[in-house]
Amino acid sequence: MEAGRGGPTVVLVAGSGTASPTWAPVLPGLAAHTRVVAYDRAGLGASDPDRMMTLETQVADLAALVEHTGDGPCVLVGHSWGGLLAQLLGWQRPELVAGLVLVDPAHEEFQPPAVRAAEAVLLRLGLLRSALAPTQRVPGDALAGNVPARVRRRRWRTAVAENRLMTLAVPEIRRRRSAARLPDVPVAVLSATEGLPKVLRTRWTLLQSRIAEHATRGTHIVVPGAGHAVHVDDPGAVTAAVLEVAEHARQAKHA
Repeated sequence: MEAGRGGPTVVLVAGSGTASPTWAPVLPGLAAHTRVVAYDRAGLGASDPDRMMTLETQVADLAALVEHTGDGPCVLVGHSWGGLLAQLLGWQRPELVAGLVLVDPAHEEFQPPAVRAAEAVLLRLGLLRSALAPTQRVPGDALAGNVPARVRRRRWRTAVAENRLMTLAVPEIRRRRSAARLPDVPVAVLSATEGLPKVLRTRWTLLQSRIAEHATRGTHIVVPGAGHAVHVDDPGAVTAAVLEVAEHARQAKHA
């Protein structure tokens, strides 16, 4: 999905098991100021499945998309697992990144067993119900109105596989974080405040704040009243953060 004109291009990277329509609340506000691209990872939305899904294939797909835009480094906006993928690309291919906006990003050190188990069960049950339903309207989906059952089953399998990958990749992500730094670009990290017990939310927010602290030009923003899908609960806060990072990236390019 592509909208808007100008640069730098903003690439939206959705959370685990979700496709490009999840960004519908922020697309109009961003497209009014710059070019925006939202994509479906392999096996999600309109994209073909990846039967050999690994950390490397997901990062390589994102790198290929950024290179394909053809107008230089992009501002990456990643939600949850997408926020980790954006960081992984920044560590591996810093020349492709003009800025980062991490929306309640996942963190390899925030993997409480109870939370992992609950997420896995809810994901499987919710997606299974969706896969078995005769039809489903996806709000904001510009690619299709009613999503065929076979496509929803494919999404369910992919979402479960991504959830599993998030757990299996923890040691590798930990190793990469310790061995590299984010590029010298503007970085905004947005944290939710709702949806978890206070002790868990505090721990997650602390980890997210450290991402901003370790960035050369990092900013940490706590969004009051927003749950994990900050871009849905408070699209204005996410839009403002993205446009600010894009403006800083634009000024740096012309400096």
